[in-house]
Amino acid sequence: MAQKVLVFGDIGIDDTVALIYGYFDDTIDIVGVVANYGNIPREKALANVNYVRELFDIDPSIEVILGAEKPMTGENPIFFPEIHGEYGLGPIEPPLLNDESVVENFFEVVEIIKRYRNQELVIVNIGRLTSLATMFILYPLDMENVRHVYIMGGAFWVPGNATALSEANFYGDPIAAQLVLKNAHDVTIIPLNVTQQAIATPQMVDYINRMGQAKIIKPLLDYYYHYYKQRNPRIHGSPLHDVVTLMATVDKDMFMFRYLPVEIIQSEYGEERGQSIADIRPYVDLQESEAKDEKHHRIALELDYWQFYNKFMSIMTGQAFQ
Repeated sequence: MAQKVLVFGDIGIDDTVALIYGYFDDTIDIVGVVANYGNIPREKALANVNYVRELFDIDPSIEVILGAEKPMTGENPIFFPEIHGEYGLGPIEPPLLNDESVVENFFEVVEIIKRYRNQELVIVNIGRLTSLATMFILYPLDMENVRHVYIMGGAFWVPGNATALSEANFYGDPIAAQLVLKNAHDVTIIPLNVTQQAIATPQMVDYINRMGQAKIIKPLLDYYYHYYKQRNPRIHGSPLHDVVTLMATVDKDMFMFRYLPVEIIQSEYGEERGQSIADIRPYVDLQESEAKDEKHHRIALELDYWQFYNKFMSIMTGQAFQ
């Protein structure tokens, strides 16, 4: 049976590629998407989900839910069109929704959790954590029915991408990130340590464009690569932060994990805001069988790139890669 997944994301370029990947991978069944603010405003994130659904004729019964509009810090979010494009899809301008189509329906997350609680629902959070944290505040008992939470966030002993120390999802709402880590009973963190290794090269993208069905992938990842190449001339392609996080729900052998307690720095300003700190003292660095304390989080620290490459290319082209 395919893994039931509820996605929380801001639906920029890499989120969109993750949704498309999940649609093609028969071992993943995305049952709903919560569209939040993040790299783009939530209304644009919502429009992007609907655009992808129509583009691939995805089952309209898959629910799209309006998530958070701003972080728990109370600040107005800062958006990043230079990374994801004005509308979040690089050069593509999807049709925006009119006001009548934007309905506050966040409570429907609870209905999804109840519907799939006997099928081991997992949550994958690939944006700011505000909406997910809200679930733990409003519906803690219902959240007990979620088997596992996968989070794209954090940077451990590697440079951040929001500041020198912090990754963008944790930096954007450190209050929410800390709340989720304190309250979720089973958490896997997929940090920059591995997501920056999950590279789609221009050659991979061109091959997917020739052989696969998702022609939208090339303009999305060409735009993404252009930004990253300007920022880091040594990079070889586009990092698929959100795709590899979604893959972790069914391809755990692709990663090397450690089980460590994690805290998020709550500073209002400064380089350290949103920094993820893991306690690596020997007597708290446990094996999986020992890590029963909810404060020990499973952190992916190494990626088997060739497993990632083979699986990603196989799913996106419909061909076997070895």
